[in-house]
Amino acid sequence: MAIKINLDVEMAKKKKGLTELAGEVDITLANLSILKNNKAKAIRLSTLDAICRSLDCQPGDILEYVEEEKTPD
Repeated sequence: MAIKINLDVEMAKKKKGLTELAGEVDITLANLSILKNNKAKAIRLSTLDAICRSLDCQPGDILEYVEEEKTPD
């Protein structure tokens, strides 16, 4: 997928652990871990809003577009 989730980077900058952030955002540890490990296929805007509020950051600090390498046909 061309969208990379840099949640782990932002969490490290703010020195917040999974348990603390999950409690503030009201999301399960399992779902937050999926986001943190860049395994998510989608994220609700309300969840992104809560994460940004908790980490005092912008959505662009968490989400990054990375062009995928093209494979020869």
